[in-house]
Amino acid sequence: MRYFHQLVTAISFGSTSGIITALGMIVGLQSATSSRLVVAAGIIVMAIADGLADAAGLHLSEESEIEGGKNKHTQKEVWITTFFTFFSVCGFILTFIIPLLLFQLETAVLISVGWGFLLLVVLNLYIAKIKSESSVKLVSEHILLAIFVIVVSYLTGSMIGAWLE
Repeated sequence: MRYFHQLVTAISFGSTSGIITALGMIVGLQSATSSRLVVAAGIIVMAIADGLADAAGLHLSEESEIEGGKNKHTQKEVWITTFFTFFSVCGFILTFIIPLLLFQLETAVLISVGWGFLLLVVLNLYIAKIKSESSVKLVSEHILLAIFVIVVSYLTGSMIGAWLE
């Protein structure tokens, strides 16, 4: 496949960024506000804003890669990476709205955490297969990172909630 690198880069970066950011934001906003509306608005706004920001960042990163004194990627490759990054981030984040629409907030947050972990496991199993690396190392690394983000976001949200009461 001609643009395999661009697609794998965009989807692996976009989905990982979107999933981990969504988990932190959902848990943090829920612990700060206990408001379904705030969490839903956060998911939608974050899908767009984070998707655009990540796409712009990866766009610049791909443009700045030099190999042998020349651009490593063509403009078409850079833009493919940009668009697929946006759609990956935005698309993965928006999947977290579904539990919020179907369940009470506390249950939806728990389902979202489980959904996020499942997505990270599947993604990392695929990446490990492509790279012929240990899937245990990749999966555990990203799950531990997600747990760290969730814990820090929960504590931050709790402190903000207590401070603003």
